[in-house]
Amino acid sequence: MGLRGDIGDALKSAMREKDADRLSTLRLINAAIKDRDIAKRSEGGDGEDAGVADGDILQILGKMVKQRQESARAYEEGGRLELAEKERAEIAVIEDFLPRQLDDEETATAVEKAIEITGASSIRDMGRVMGELKGRYTGQMDFGKVGPMVKARLT
Repeated sequence: MGLRGDIGDALKSAMREKDADRLSTLRLINAAIKDRDIAKRSEGGDGEDAGVADGDILQILGKMVKQRQESARAYEEGGRLELAEKERAEIAVIEDFLPRQLDDEETATAVEKAIEITGASSIRDMGRVMGELKGRYTGQMDFGKVGPMVKARLT
């Protein structure tokens, strides 16, 4: 069924249970996916295509989590704790659809493996290593933190 089907099922379930907060977040996820579908079609995707793939959906979800984390931080700094809590509740709903995040040790192992696979030896190879990691671990690691790890390893 895929991630799109799982999100659709969760949306229907939230409607039946009258869970307004979860329903609101699931609708935001659906809207973001549909926006990407439309953008893909306008870029010249073929009519046969059923929309974005699960990998793209994982990227969308990861971006949504990151946006909400930044918003929650900003709300806390501004003393708006109720809004920060709402953002965190949305993060929890979105993370239900993301794979388990790799811990620091697993991330370090993945970086080493990617360097080995790509044959990277200098900082010039960082793009290839990051491409390898994004291809294998989309949605499972924070690439904002991984970038400096790769850079440190290659210098």
